[in-house]
Amino acid sequence: MANSKEIRTKIKSVENTRKITKAMEMVAASKMRKAQDRMRHARPYAEKIRNVAAHMSKANSEYKHPFLIKRDKIANIGLIVVTSDKGLCGGLNTNVLRLSLNQMKAWESEGKGVSVTAIGNKGFGFMGRVGAKVKSHVTGLGDAPHMDKLIGPVKVMLDAYIAGEIDQLFICYTSFINTMKQEPTMQQLLPLAGEALGSAEGHWDYIYEPDAKSVIDELMMRYVESLIFHAVAENMASEQSARMVAMKAASDNAKNVIGELKLVYNKARQAAITKEISEIVGGAAAVS
Repeated sequence: MANSKEIRTKIKSVENTRKITKAMEMVAASKMRKAQDRMRHARPYAEKIRNVAAHMSKANSEYKHPFLIKRDKIANIGLIVVTSDKGLCGGLNTNVLRLSLNQMKAWESEGKGVSVTAIGNKGFGFMGRVGAKVKSHVTGLGDAPHMDKLIGPVKVMLDAYIAGEIDQLFICYTSFINTMKQEPTMQQLLPLAGEALGSAEGHWDYIYEPDAKSVIDELMMRYVESLIFHAVAENMASEQSARMVAMKAASDNAKNVIGELKLVYNKARQAAITKEISEIVGGAAAVS
C-alpha cells in the first residue's frame, strides 16, 4: 500500500484535474447555448432559400443548372467531412470519421474515386493519416462558423462538380438532436434531389433579370453553400454539447476517484496509528 504522503499527493492532483474539467464543463455549457441559438436562427433562412430553390428548379425555364442534372455514370465522388478543431468532446469526431471512412472504403471497393474536403483540424489530420485524396481543407473556424472561411474550400468541390471531375457530392457531419444526443449524418448535396431540394408548392412563373442562367446559377450556388453552412453550425452545436457532457462525466469520475483515494488514505493512516500504538505497547511490556 502506498504511504500517506503519496496518497495525499495523488488526491491533490485529482482535485486539480477536477477543477479544470469543471471549468471546461461550464465554458462548454455557455458556448453550447450560443451555438444552439445560431443554429436555430439559421433555420428560417435555410428553409426559405430551400423553398425558392425548389420553385426555381420546377419552373418552366429553358436553362437547367448542372447541380440539378443527375449523371448517368458515377465514377468519382466528392466528400466534405466536418469535424471539430479541438478534442475533449467524447466520441463526436470518432463517430463521424468512422462513418466517413467506412463509406469511402465502400465506394473504393466499387471502383469509384473519392476526393475529400476536410473542415476542421481533426478531420484534416485523420484524412492525411489514412492517405485520402484531400483536395481542400479549412481549420481554425473558432466557436462560430464564418462563410468567408468556408467559401474557398467548398468552392473547390462545387467547381469540380461543374467541371465533371466528380459526379456526386456528399457531406458528413454530426447532426444535433438534443443536448444528450448527436448523430453522425451522411447527406447527398449534389445533384440536388429529394429532401435537400424539397418540393415546390404550386406552380411558379418567374420573370428573370438579367436572364435565367445568371439568376439560377447564383441561387443554386448560394443554396448549396447554405446547406454546408447549416451542417457546420449543427456540428458546432453538437461539439459543445458533447464536450459539456464529456467534461461532466470526467468531473463526476474525478469526484469518485477522490472519494476512493480518501478512503485508502484513511485506512493507511489508521494502519500507521495502530502500528505505532502496538510498538508503544510492546515497548512498555518489554520494559516492565
